[in-house]
Amino acid sequence: MAAHTAARARTPDDDVITATALTKTYGRGTAEVRALDGVSAGIRRARFTAVVGPSGSGKSTLMHCVAGLDTVTSGSIVLDGTEITGLSDRQLTRLRRKRIGFVFQSFNLLPQLTAYENIVLPVTMSGGRPDRDLVDHLCDVLGIAHRMAHRPAELSGGQQQRVAVARALVARPAVIFADEPTGNLDSRAGAEVLTMLRRSVDELGQTVVMVTHDPTAARYADRVLTLADGRVVRDEDAVPTGRAAALVTGTGAGRR
Repeated sequence: MAAHTAARARTPDDDVITATALTKTYGRGTAEVRALDGVSAGIRRARFTAVVGPSGSGKSTLMHCVAGLDTVTSGSIVLDGTEITGLSDRQLTRLRRKRIGFVFQSFNLLPQLTAYENIVLPVTMSGGRPDRDLVDHLCDVLGIAHRMAHRPAELSGGQQQRVAVARALVARPAVIFADEPTGNLDSRAGAEVLTMLRRSVDELGQTVVMVTHDPTAARYADRVLTLADGRVVRDEDAVPTGRAAALVTGTGAGRR
């Protein structure tokens, strides 16, 4: 990935997302559930942040809110310089299309499109023209260059997720959100996908926010935010260690 430089300078102290006093409630009165309870956090640019916590901790709710997929009950979210909490649905759709990339557990590829068509979809939907050199480079590094004419049903789970990673990267978004990206993969394919996300940070200056329940996956991150009962209970900077570090500094994704 080194052939393609980051669109923005790597400035780890610059927050690409600033969330302030976020609350999210469902129901009313005695039936009220507080999914987020005064969460404040900054997501640093060009860093890999993992958001972890037990089921029901609020980690997925937090990601959905800061990504503009859900609304908060109160609080402020600034994403890449834009306050998003007051935007209309149309404005949020435009913002997500241009500034956010997504990698989901279920891949979310369009079955009628080829791998190549799925990858360039965020660019073509915005009326742009794909950077073919970047697409070719990403696909080569991800080990899927030989599968570009295939549809999702003809790809393994690991290959489908690598297509999803390439799709998230191709528009050079301000931030990529990865929601349990290895949940449907075996350990080898999962490690390859995590390595690609790690390399996108180190070599492209990409910002990645990953929600995961897997402590092994969290080891690929620079920073780990731990949630419990809708609150941030721990915020730790970390350096990838063990197998994660070996993968980051070693080989790229293999073909599967």
